[in-house]
Amino acid sequence: MKVIATNKVAYRNYEILETLEAGIALTGSEVKSLREGRVSLKESYADFNQGELFLVDCNISPYHAANIFNHEPMRSRKLLLHRRELKRLTGKAQEKGLTIIPTKIYLNDRGLVKIELALARGKKTYEKREALKKRDIEREIRAEMKKRWR
Repeated sequence: MKVIATNKVAYRNYEILETLEAGIALTGSEVKSLREGRVSLKESYADFNQGELFLVDCNISPYHAANIFNHEPMRSRKLLLHRRELKRLTGKAQEKGLTIIPTKIYLNDRGLVKIELALARGKKTYEKREALKKRDIEREIRAEMKKRWR
């Protein structure tokens, strides 16, 4: 498994409740651009449209050698899931405050592009501050322990 891109902002702004793997319908120039790592997941999310799940606001940069046959960078891309997974996600996403966000795009061992989706709840600003304080304290503790072992 080769990780192409991760959504670090998602872990800071959301509380991840559960994750699942989905396929993604792409054109040839999008796959080539993804293999070069030219993708941004920062502001992207998944949304339901007529019973299907789509990845919205994911920026896959145009492939430099694709000429006039290049793709549109910000188009919505269909996510490929089984019907029972879609039904379960539909029910959970309609709960108050829950959203579906991508956390990772990667190539699996067969060379297929997969995306890891997370069912998440947005954090409040005070929760973000608490997480930052906790991480700073842990960093200081590790630094002190390192000094003592020298």
